[in-house]
Amino acid sequence: MNLEEALRIALRGLRANRLRSALTTLGIVIGVSSVIVLVALGNGIQNGFNKSFSALSTQIVVSKSQGTVPGGGAAKDLTDSDVAALRNPTLAPDLVSVTPVITGTALLQGGNGQFRTSIAGSTSQYLEVNNRELIAGSFFTEAQERANAKVVVLGPTPVANIFGGDAQTALGRQIRISRTTFKIIGVIKSNGQQDDIAIMPLGAARSYLLGGTDTVNQIILKATSPATVPAAVNEITNVLDDRHNIKDPAKRDFDIQALSSLLDKANQFLTFLTLFTVAVAGISLVVGGIGVANIMLVSVTERTREIGIRKAIGATRGAILKQFLIESTLLAAMGGLVGIILGIAVTLISAAILPGVVPNFPAPELSALSVLLAFGISLAIGLIAGGYPANRAARLQPIDALRYQ
Repeated sequence: MNLEEALRIALRGLRANRLRSALTTLGIVIGVSSVIVLVALGNGIQNGFNKSFSALSTQIVVSKSQGTVPGGGAAKDLTDSDVAALRNPTLAPDLVSVTPVITGTALLQGGNGQFRTSIAGSTSQYLEVNNRELIAGSFFTEAQERANAKVVVLGPTPVANIFGGDAQTALGRQIRISRTTFKIIGVIKSNGQQDDIAIMPLGAARSYLLGGTDTVNQIILKATSPATVPAAVNEITNVLDDRHNIKDPAKRDFDIQALSSLLDKANQFLTFLTLFTVAVAGISLVVGGIGVANIMLVSVTERTREIGIRKAIGATRGAILKQFLIESTLLAAMGGLVGIILGIAVTLISAAILPGVVPNFPAPELSALSVLLAFGISLAIGLIAGGYPANRAARLQPIDALRYQ
């Protein structure tokens, strides 16, 4: 029996039991389509995450250590002099920007009432280094920064509590912060994390709200590129070690956090999550394989007399084995093809609909590797699931098969 004849017999057998064949492949169809859709969702979420936070891959944050320094006294404050030293291109050539930030809390009064919020005093680069955007108005300029202008940019949370969430209504309004009146010049877009904030020029925050010392709570720095982040971290460490007279690394009174390491960990977590969900979807492929094995055993039992006749007229054990293996593999391949079509269709429909229904939801992204892998696994399942029934059919003795009722 050649391959073409075996395929023809296998197709005839599947056509004779259309409903049974369709139900048998259902598990494989669901498994293959689930793998394709879940991998596409995982790719979309991961790529969306990287796109949203790629600007932070060069960001480095320096803050004062909390509590006492191991083996020493209280941690020294970060100061304007530290900021000036880090801005020196000779000492830190791999840094492109250095942004000091001072923080605190204050009571905002105006509009529909009052609201206590976080205060941040910084430079005109604050939005850029933190990857934030405005939804209304403008950010303060370098000229306003130098003049200690009494202007403020609000986050969406205080706008919601004082102006009912209407950013346009808030623009240009006077608002009292503690005992000083500021003009609202902008409203920043929500990022879901730092929405409860009011941002103003560093000098204004010191002069009117948080005290006029030269200390800063945080220094936000940007490396020239993601590749130079490790070198930039070393430069920052050397500069601050020298200025704070640190001889023992264990006694440093400052903490340095490169956001690229956090992004790498987040990407690793998303990858593991995608693999886990795909593994769960793969269970249905195993169930589908069991279904194929079960139906092939039933088929061998039903066709025992046919097998006996074939063997009696000269069919070899290999020919019988090949016939049933081809039938089981063909069954799994049909399920795999239908699963691919269904998976691709669901992914494309989701990519067109989901971003419009769920704001900021990343569109699923098809992966050719997942399609090929899912189809390859379905074929392997067909071979494995059909192996035992095919071998059982091939081992039947002609006389015993012909006697079977």
